[in-house]
Amino acid sequence: MSEEELVPLREAKEQVETAITRIALLHLAFSKTLVEEFGSDMGKELITRSVLRYGRWVGERMKRGLPDYPTAKYGAYVERENGRIYDCILAKIFREYNELDLGGLYCYVDPAKIMSTDPTIKMIHNDCAACGDEYCTFAELPTNEKERSDFANARSDWKNVDPRLARGTMTR
Repeated sequence: MSEEELVPLREAKEQVETAITRIALLHLAFSKTLVEEFGSDMGKELITRSVLRYGRWVGERMKRGLPDYPTAKYGAYVERENGRIYDCILAKIFREYNELDLGGLYCYVDPAKIMSTDPTIKMIHNDCAACGDEYCTFAELPTNEKERSDFANARSDWKNVDPRLARGTMTR
């Protein structure tokens, strides 16, 4: 591509990064407010339930053929051949604000959106940049009856569907 042809792509990447930065800041603002108002345990419970709802909405849109998230092509992250996702803008902002504990809860959107499209499958994080890891990696696994029931009923135990996220920013 010529330099002139690359300009629109660079501009698109900048716009994607700006939009995702705003999403990350909005998530942190709501999260901080919930924790300040209701305490850490209840606040995190409300955040997780909200992200579960959000993930369901994303999954429902995916089932209708609508897009999920900008690709690496547009600067949302960098995907390497080994399946590792680097430079997640969300994780970068959570780290910048020293809020990995609350920011990492956003990542529950991933298992929620996949379970919303097919409750027999979950996508989990083996590694999670928003929890302090260097990069993200994922695995798709079958769900069990308890996970499906917790998901369907929005029970707080649903957070255990993704063990890496449930551990949060604790040392591995």
